[in-house]
Amino acid sequence: MHLTRGARLALRLATGLGLTVLYLPLLVVLVNSVNASRSFAWPPTGFTLHWWAVAWQQPGLRAALWTSVRAGLGATAVALLLGSMAAFAATRYRFFGRQTVSFLLILPIALPGIVTGIALNAAFRTVLTPLGIGFGLSTVIIGHATFCIVVVFNNVSARLRRLPASGEEASADLGAHTFQTFWHVTLPAVRGALLAGALLAFALSFDEIVVTTFTAGPGTQTLPLWIFDNLARPNQGPVVNVVASALIVLAALPVYLAHRMSAPAGGTG
Repeated sequence: MHLTRGARLALRLATGLGLTVLYLPLLVVLVNSVNASRSFAWPPTGFTLHWWAVAWQQPGLRAALWTSVRAGLGATAVALLLGSMAAFAATRYRFFGRQTVSFLLILPIALPGIVTGIALNAAFRTVLTPLGIGFGLSTVIIGHATFCIVVVFNNVSARLRRLPASGEEASADLGAHTFQTFWHVTLPAVRGALLAGALLAFALSFDEIVVTTFTAGPGTQTLPLWIFDNLARPNQGPVVNVVASALIVLAALPVYLAHRMSAPAGGTG
């Protein structure tokens, strides 16, 4: 595809404008996390790491961080199990309603978070409350898994569609049973997609706030909920910026690793 010089210039300007809109606010948060001014004077009156030390000394913050990690790991484990099984079923087998099942698996990622949260809250109150099971970490994990399954399903399905079935058929012809074929032939081929899906699922769960608001119990506070609760409190602004900056770095790492794992072999980017 050949573009004129004007078209290339316009494309570069549009790309630069888009990246600026996306990343300039994040840059401001990063700068404010080391801004010596408590009121976020701009330009910064000085730079300091004092707020980072203050943030780490808050026990509520560390507890919320640990809750987010546990919720992310739990949701990722559920998503890996169910999402990979669904991907294999929808990709490797033909059955009535296969396209409908695939659509229903992908639909939760397109629904507004508040709709998902309200639906889950009503379902938990209807099903779990009569059994004496209250809202807590387990309900948060289930809520997060509803959309984390989608990223695992999409990653594994995409890899399986590019993977010819001839290797699995040859393994079966040589006498290997289903588990041997999966372990020695299929799993090595989809391992990168599984890891990429797991990383993206954990990243989605770690920073989720809308669904968490409707599924967390009174004593369950994840890191995004902690940030939201402290955002309007006096003198907590610098600490919130520190936590937001740390989240930017932590969220970028799994997304970058997932992108590298999902890239075609020998590809660029």
